[in-house]
Amino acid sequence: DLTGIESMDQCRHTLEQHNWNIEAAVQDRLNEQEGVPSVFNPPPSRPLQVNTADHRIYSYVVSRPQPRARWGYYFIMLPFRFTYYTLLDIFRFALRFIRPDPRSRVTDPVGDIISFIHMFEEKYGRIHPVFYQGTYSQALNDAKRELRFLLVYLHGDDHQDTDEFCRNTLCVPEVITLINTRMLFWACSTNKPEGYRVSQALRENTYPFLAVIMLKDRRMTVVGRLEGLIQADDLINQLMFIMDANQTYLVSERLEREERNQTQVLRQQQDEAYLASLRADQEKERKKKEEREMKKRKEEEVQQQKLAEERRRQTLQEEKERKSECLPPEPHPDDPDSVKIIFKLPNDSRVERRFHFTQSLTVIHDFLFSLKESPEKFQIEANFPRRVLPCLPTEEWPNPPTLQEAGLSHTEVLFVQDLTDD
Repeated sequence: DLTGIESMDQCRHTLEQHNWNIEAAVQDRLNEQEGVPSVFNPPPSRPLQVNTADHRIYSYVVSRPQPRARWGYYFIMLPFRFTYYTLLDIFRFALRFIRPDPRSRVTDPVGDIISFIHMFEEKYGRIHPVFYQGTYSQALNDAKRELRFLLVYLHGDDHQDTDEFCRNTLCVPEVITLINTRMLFWACSTNKPEGYRVSQALRENTYPFLAVIMLKDRRMTVVGRLEGLIQADDLINQLMFIMDANQTYLVSERLEREERNQTQVLRQQQDEAYLASLRADQEKERKKKEEREMKKRKEEEVQQQKLAEERRRQTLQEEKERKSECLPPEPHPDDPDSVKIIFKLPNDSRVERRFHFTQSLTVIHDFLFSLKESPEKFQIEANFPRRVLPCLPTEEWPNPPTLQEAGLSHTEVLFVQDLTDD
């Protein structure tokens, strides 16, 4: 209802990213809708190293006005003060070996940031610059990716100038507008492990402490340090001075990045064109290979058909020869039980032979089959009456009849019907 996200899964994922802190999740969504960069990003795989030793770093320190010293009292107390602070430093140094500082162990950096923001809003109100609700490493990565200035504020809870700085400087509308429009703003208390870790890296001398970090010479570099109680107008002037002095580095980096992007796009286009040409060549080669294989298969099929036809013809010829050898001898013309049959072949030629009445019609078929002029498949038909002679075994005639049983006379004319095409 607050963010307009319709997907329940996306709502759950957003809340999980912000440790189920609904205020942080809603603020993150509203920042995105207002064009402000996301305040939460996944932790970087490798934390960025910040250069804090640049000799061109701009440092601005505001000293507290000191009351007029009573020199007599000062000189009397000097040995005691020296002894006290020396012993205190030795005690703190020894205590580090016995009991390490709990702030040195960072277990929940995002939780530290969110906790500090809640504390800040409870104490100073909700009118303040937009806090980056992620870790210090995430803020560095965002500033590097977006080529923006990163303003880091380390909050000293126990320092005497902290309250006045937060109320009268950091929460002034002009300061808020400048920070929100020109830079990312990351802040944390040094009493939190995440803030303490950043404090050890930046090495501040006093509070309030501000550091301006940007991408300079391919490295994230501290380009400005502001320490002490600084007024709102002075803070705006100092931040503008630091940004103006270093703006050329960001412009140069943007031009180089754009040139690299254009080079990368050009290289990608060339690679895509090369891959397209390569795919086209591969497709042509594949089609040629398929055509060669298809031609080879057709040639093999034709060759196989020729061999099969040759084997079939050879088998047919051998069958014809076998049938011819198995034929019974032709009866004598004077044999009263002989039948003279004249066969009309499909090619209009005639063949004449005598058979015995007692012989099966199969003998007639075998005789015709053995002839060179006869078709491979045929049937024998009688004309009067017109009928097909059952010369081969069928379901109706398992045993073909004899010539006499078929009703043939002493002289017959039979017609050979070609069935090869069928």
